[in-house]
Amino acid sequence: MADAVAAAGKSDPVTPIASRLHLMLVLAIIGLWTYRGAINPNRVTQAASLDRVRFYLRTIAFEWAMLGVVLLGVRFHRSSLYTVLGERWRSSREILRDIGIAAVFWLLSTMVLSAVSRHPHDAPTSGVVLAILPNGWLESTLWIALSITAGICEEAVYREYLQRPLISITSSAPAGIALAAAAFGLAHSYKSWPGAIQIALGGLMLGILTYWRRSVRPGMMSHAFSDAFAGVLARALKIGVT
Repeated sequence: MADAVAAAGKSDPVTPIASRLHLMLVLAIIGLWTYRGAINPNRVTQAASLDRVRFYLRTIAFEWAMLGVVLLGVRFHRSSLYTVLGERWRSSREILRDIGIAAVFWLLSTMVLSAVSRHPHDAPTSGVVLAILPNGWLESTLWIALSITAGICEEAVYREYLQRPLISITSSAPAGIALAAAAFGLAHSYKSWPGAIQIALGGLMLGILTYWRRSVRPGMMSHAFSDAFAGVLARALKIGVT
């Protein structure tokens, strides 16, 4: 039984795990989300400024709903859910191994993103970032919950579910990983195009990590910690705190 679980979690990262029709549905949802953010980038700023708690809860609900749509498609295709969620840990050693990989990846990816950023470190924080950053203990707690949600759901959707068929369709791992990363960046276009490009680069590195490890777990942990750390650090430095 344990061998079957491991095989499901570490299956071929090229093999599609859902139907083409379901893939088109997921891409349509991502496209609609991207379109809304692109045509009205101030919508997120306005929504978060009015009520950050409600904004966080709505975003958390959307992320889990999106993952639910993906898991239904995987289930209907009779693929294992472990192919999207990652294999089950069978020992504390495996847990520590993935934590270590996630930590090293987070440090390296943070250095890379900092090095290629077009914005100087002393540049003023953008309006959308100021709007969504937490203020107070309740918002900070919800921010951490949102970060964990994003780490789990976005990595499952973009790095496992979406990346596989794109690699299969293009017959190229680099092309499939790059296209999934581009979709990830476009879905965050509400953070401005420079911000979306930086997020796409982060997604590219996460895609390489997932493809190399044949597991989404280290990427989930790194993604969640990166988002949570950004919000907690901003609060500690009182960025955006009135």
